[in-house]
Amino acid sequence: MDTVPVIDVRALVDATSSLAARREVAARMGVACRHNGFFYVTGHGVDVGLQARLESLAREFFARSEAEKQSVRMALGGRAWRGFFPVGGELTSGRPDRKEGLYFGTELSPEDPRVLAGTPLHGPNLFPREPAGLGGAVLEYMEALTSLGHALMSGIALSLELEEDFFAARYMKDPTVLFRIFNYPPGPEVDGEGLPVWGVGEHTDYGVLTILKQDDAGGLQVKSRKDGQVRWMDAPPVEGTFVCNIGDMLDRMTRGVYRSTPHRVLNRAGRDRLSLPFFFDPGWTAEIHAIDSPVLRDGGADDHAERWDRQSVHAFRGTYGDYLLGKVGKVFPDLRAEVL
Repeated sequence: MDTVPVIDVRALVDATSSLAARREVAARMGVACRHNGFFYVTGHGVDVGLQARLESLAREFFARSEAEKQSVRMALGGRAWRGFFPVGGELTSGRPDRKEGLYFGTELSPEDPRVLAGTPLHGPNLFPREPAGLGGAVLEYMEALTSLGHALMSGIALSLELEEDFFAARYMKDPTVLFRIFNYPPGPEVDGEGLPVWGVGEHTDYGVLTILKQDDAGGLQVKSRKDGQVRWMDAPPVEGTFVCNIGDMLDRMTRGVYRSTPHRVLNRAGRDRLSLPFFFDPGWTAEIHAIDSPVLRDGGADDHAERWDRQSVHAFRGTYGDYLLGKVGKVFPDLRAEVL
């Protein structure tokens, strides 16, 4: 596939749609997942006013002084792993990214049993005082995207010839929901040594499904294989859509048939680029296993030799929480002791 396909998922979102209509959408999703692991979705039903409000508030936050942004720095979030990090504060493939960002997750009270138990990546969010309304918009957006995530996973289940609630019942009844807002400032494309300066370097996502809202600046690139050749193709902004891609755990569950595809960002717009990835993943304690399905009988490829860390997702045994903790310490080594 030379381009990332656009799929109308209205039938998955609309509870009154026919099973035949849902299966038709699911079949298109399955093709995309097998070929490059990326697809755009339209007909998702997420309120455009909410999206615009959140984007405006996010831009207002990143335009504030560094001191104001540091008032909600991640070091204050402790084991909940929430808050702000500055440009260069996050590593991908072992190198600093040229982006700043805010980390959010499911809002939990201090009295929640998981918080009392000290479960990593669980707790309250760190919302800035200004701009007013950002915290409320984030929570409203996460609720809307959680609903969409369940709908899209029902389509993926159908594409695997499984019951529509397969993932909801077994892996994502209480999903791990993580939400990021990233700002990619402009700058030179190479450093003093002639090496590329990526907004975010080549990587795959950790979980099951990522739902990305990107602005009109562009810069997202997806790794593609065709006729034995590897190349990078652009996934430019398409108005009214989200970009979706599958993560390592779905790759693991489908024995490599559905691909967790490497991607990266290079901001060439000459201005800030805003990106809002929403990660809809298995529950923290969900044990990850390969799925039994006739669609997956022959299995797919193990691409560990092509990954930057040379690790095979198919060798993993354990819970999603185990897998996630094995990754986060590499992203923020300075905060590693707060979580691990």
